[in-house]
Amino acid sequence: MDLTPYLEALRSDLSAAAAPGGPETTRAAELLGHALEASARLALLQALSDAAAEITTRLHGPVVDVRLRGREADLVVTEPAFSAPPAPAPPPADGGDLARLTLRMPESLKTHVEQAAAAEGVSVNAWLVRAVTAAAGAAPAGPPPDARRGRPGKRITGFAQA
Repeated sequence: MDLTPYLEALRSDLSAAAAPGGPETTRAAELLGHALEASARLALLQALSDAAAEITTRLHGPVVDVRLRGREADLVVTEPAFSAPPAPAPPPADGGDLARLTLRMPESLKTHVEQAAAAEGVSVNAWLVRAVTAAAGAAPAGPPPDARRGRPGKRITGFAQA
């Protein structure tokens, strides 16, 4: 968007307003119009920036920016990359308190888990909770694997595959 026509219109209006005062006043208005051009250009850019910010807040998604190229201002609308909101972690099956667990896995598996979680737009923790919940729900009925060692339900062993 070229701001020059707007600035010329402002300068012309200033000269027209000064015309009844005679040639000296008209000449002073012309000089004043040229002196104010830089300030008026900045004021127009600020108005465009404020308008872009207000429009952006009302769009709920796309972002409107004012970009300067030389003496021209361009309004640019940018659509944000779509990313699904992170899915909340499922509540614990028994509704009990949350517990912290240290999990050791090969680095290559960790990398794969991180990539899978990122692809789904969730945290690694949420992805692992979902995977463990699905694995525990799909496990055959019967005593837990550690029951034979006297610690029923306290440990899950195995690996996750995505």
